Amino acid sequence: MTLEPNSTLAPVADPPGPQAWHDIGVVCPFDMALDHELWRWMPEGVNLVFTRTPYYDEPVGLDMAEEISDLAEIQDAVRSVMAISPAVVTYACTSGSFVHGVEGARNLSSAIVAAGAPAAITTSEGLLMALGALGVSKVAVATPYLAELTTRLSSFLEQGGKSVVSQKGLGLDRNIWKVPYAATCDLIRKADAPDAEAIFVSCTNLPTYDVIAYMERELGKPVITANQVTAWSALRLLGRDAVGPDQALLAAARE
Repeated sequence: MTLEPNSTLAPVADPPGPQAWHDIGVVCPFDMALDHELWRWMPEGVNLVFTRTPYYDEPVGLDMAEEISDLAEIQDAVRSVMAISPAVVTYACTSGSFVHGVEGARNLSSAIVAAGAPAAITTSEGLLMALGALGVSKVAVATPYLAELTTRLSSFLEQGGKSVVSQKGLGLDRNIWKVPYAATCDLIRKADAPDAEAIFVSCTNLPTYDVIAYMERELGKPVITANQVTAWSALRLLGRDAVGPDQALLAAARE
């Protein structure tokens, strides 16, 4: 089809733009299936740029968590995403950032900065930041993991100065992104305890966006999740607020 110019139209200004965007680099494991979920917390004008760590033929467990947290491989991923000069880089993996404890999480952030990122944070550091923002010291833990990983997460939280009053896991070592919301809601209910001030739902590959406010209304306490704290903490470093419907963490951060 050939388009003919319309000489009868009055001259107009060229379209403005393109819009200026603030970029967040996201380093995630090779099997991350929920890029779209992280986008749901993004405000207007913030862009996510994803890169992945190398593939490992392993079930989800301690061995995989250690492999996907290899500092050299994460630094290689950071260098690839630095081509677009993000203001912040986040390592979006819970198990990979808690597997070596609080010091290990800090080492990951330091390695990301050493690879060129202006600022960096990991999911597990974001978790501790979120619990601090909510004033929570006693937390219940809900995970899709095998028992060995769930226990390691509880150890991380204890190192971070939090008391884990209850923990429950689904015992999965693969296909975590396929868990239905009904199973996740049931897991959160089972993980909750009377003295828990909040429930943390682990794993950036577990869909949780639409269950957060729902379960907070049911249980009457904050429910925070891996992707939520990943998005929220990266945006905090950027000086922006996460968006989301009636989520306690987001409301507390704005107060």
